Amino acid sequence: MDVLQRTIISSITIVKDAILSGAWIYPIHGVVYFISHPSLYRSVQPVLTKCLLISAGITAGMFVFTYLPQVAFCAIFSGPLAFAAAGIMVLGESYALVVMVTKMFILEDAQDKIFDAVLLQQGHEALVSSARQIKSGRSGIKTIGRSVTKPLNRFTKDGLIRYLISLPLNSIPIVGTIVFLFYNGLKAGPRYHSRYFQLKGLDAQERETAVQGKRGAYTAFGAIALALDLVPIAGLVFSFTSTIGAALWASDLEKKNRGEVSSGREADPGKLDTRSEVPVDIETMW
Repeated sequence: MDVLQRTIISSITIVKDAILSGAWIYPIHGVVYFISHPSLYRSVQPVLTKCLLISAGITAGMFVFTYLPQVAFCAIFSGPLAFAAAGIMVLGESYALVVMVTKMFILEDAQDKIFDAVLLQQGHEALVSSARQIKSGRSGIKTIGRSVTKPLNRFTKDGLIRYLISLPLNSIPIVGTIVFLFYNGLKAGPRYHSRYFQLKGLDAQERETAVQGKRGAYTAFGAIALALDLVPIAGLVFSFTSTIGAALWASDLEKKNRGEVSSGREADPGKLDTRSEVPVDIETMW
């Protein structure tokens, strides 16, 4: 009983910290930043087109072959809302398949490059240059070069098992989906900063300490990023925008550590400040 009580109290504390952290706004910032910086879109367009076609095929197939059986299952818990609950479950299952097909073989290097490009645009050349070649042109434009570190593998079996086990929560209308997002966001959030930890040179223990210190914030970020990922077909686009949002958050953390922003900025991220951006050229990712 004591274990259950401690678990409930801990979960409530994490959810409260997640809401108050303000980190949930960064995936939204990533969308705005992506739209307002065409060079980012142009650089990932070939990769993105290939992934969107794969995502469309998998999602369509899942709805054709698995939707109606899951409506019947969800009717046990959701009644008249079974059609909506089943739709969410199918989207969740499609997302898991898309992740296995695309992120393992296609997206990892592209996501690292986008993350580094945004950090470079925000003025963190010293941080990025520790793991990537950067060329400076006569006009002051910085060019993102080859990575000198291996692309990170953000796909984990533990994360996939956690995700699949919790999928049936979506059969419970609204509340079940919210619990599903926060439950998976707890583990998904820190993965968006894996590249940041790599650039900082943190070992496993230091990474764990960093995550524990911002557990609520990472849960909030991960929950919103996952919700965006579940959008049919376009979820892969949001994978990139959430990566951009994670880079903007990392930039704010670096500026805060250097005393360039007030301590309240992270708790209330506010508006994007693009006035001091460094011009960056990004080679097309094939």
